[in-house]
Amino acid sequence: MTRRLRMVRAQRMPIVTAMLVFVVLIVILQLWLLTATMNAYLGGDESIIWPGAFASASCLILNAGLLRYLYLIDRLRR
Repeated sequence: MTRRLRMVRAQRMPIVTAMLVFVVLIVILQLWLLTATMNAYLGGDESIIWPGAFASASCLILNAGLLRYLYLIDRLRR
């Protein structure tokens, strides 16, 4: 039991680091999406607003899910 617990503790930091990398990539994607959507909207294309909003909301939900998983990992540690 102690060996298994030690192995889980040793694996926790790489998991958190990978989650941080995913969050940074999603935020960069969301910023690019905002820039592209605003560029299209200011160029007169109003049809891109709702798909951009849905994609941005999907990024938000994905980041919220990763945060919830991180809290779950922390809660299991105790």
